[in-house]
Amino acid sequence: MNDFCAVLFDLDGTLADSDAAVARAWAAWSAKRGVDLETIMRVSPGRPGVETIAELGAGLTPAEVLADAEENLRMEEADLDGVSAVPGALDLLASYEDLGVPWAIVTSCPRPLALARIGAARLPRPRVMVTADDVTRGKPDPECYLLAAELLDVEARRCLVVEDAVAGVRAGRSAGMTVAGVRGVPGADLHLTGLPDLTSLAGRCAHRHAVDA
Repeated sequence: MNDFCAVLFDLDGTLADSDAAVARAWAAWSAKRGVDLETIMRVSPGRPGVETIAELGAGLTPAEVLADAEENLRMEEADLDGVSAVPGALDLLASYEDLGVPWAIVTSCPRPLALARIGAARLPRPRVMVTADDVTRGKPDPECYLLAAELLDVEARRCLVVEDAVAGVRAGRSAGMTVAGVRGVPGADLHLTGLPDLTSLAGRCAHRHAVDA
C-alpha cells in the first residue's frame, strides 16, 4: 500500500454491523409506502435516508419526505438489537490509537444515530467524525470526505478511505483519495478481505504522520 497519513472509515457495514437493524427500518417504510424493498436495499446503501426516501417515494410531498425520514431515524435509533463491531474493527482501531494514527469516521447517518451505533458496537469514539448533519450534500458527493481530511489537517491525496458501499467509493474517489473496499464493493482502488488487512498499514502511517509533523 502507499504511504497514507490518515484513514477515513465509513461506519455502517465497514466498522459496525448494523445490517439487520437497517433492513428492519427500511422494511417498515416499504410496507408503509408500498415501495419494493429490494429496490430500497439496492439504492439506499451509503446514502442519507432522506435522499433515498425522496428518490423512491413517488408522489410524496417535501413535508412527507421529511416526516418519513424522521420516523425512519427514530426507529433506527431505538433499534440497536444485533448491532456489533465488524470482525477486526476493535483491534484495528486500538492499534491506531496506540500508534497515534489519525483516523476518522465519515458516515451518512445523522450524528445521534452514528453515536448510538458506535456505542452499541463498543467502538472507540473518534476525535473526528463527519455525519450527515455536517454537510449539505451526502455521498456520493465528496464533501464529507474532504471535510474529514480538513479536520484532520491531512491532504486529501494522503488519506485512505475504507468503504463498503458504491456511493461511498464514489465519494472517496471524487475527493482525490485512495479507496479500499470491503465486502466486495465494486469500484474501489484496493480490495480488502477484511479489516485486519489494514493492520500492517498502521506502522507506516504513524511513521509518515510523525515525519510530516
